[in-house]
Amino acid sequence: MTAGELKTRGYYQGSNVSYNLKKLVDTGYMHHQRCEIDRRSVRVRLTPRGREIRDLISALFARHADGLIAKNVIDHDTLGEMSSTLRRMERYWTDQIRYIY
Repeated sequence: MTAGELKTRGYYQGSNVSYNLKKLVDTGYMHHQRCEIDRRSVRVRLTPRGREIRDLISALFARHADGLIAKNVIDHDTLGEMSSTLRRMERYWTDQIRYIY
């Protein structure tokens, strides 16, 4: 995907995608390459090191969700509904900020 798509799709919430993407490239978590069709665009992807970190974080979230369910803090259906609701709220707030400027 392109650097701009990171922000548009909600994968990145910061205001300076290029600066932070450069830091991720410098530390070996992301790879970037100029798009051959549109030289202004940069195509990005996770490196093997970046995929390792993504997998670790994904496993951490899964363990937390399993713990919440196992301790009867919340049931599976409610957790899914809550996650969906929070995504919709985030999308709403992002759209509100986007249309202010």
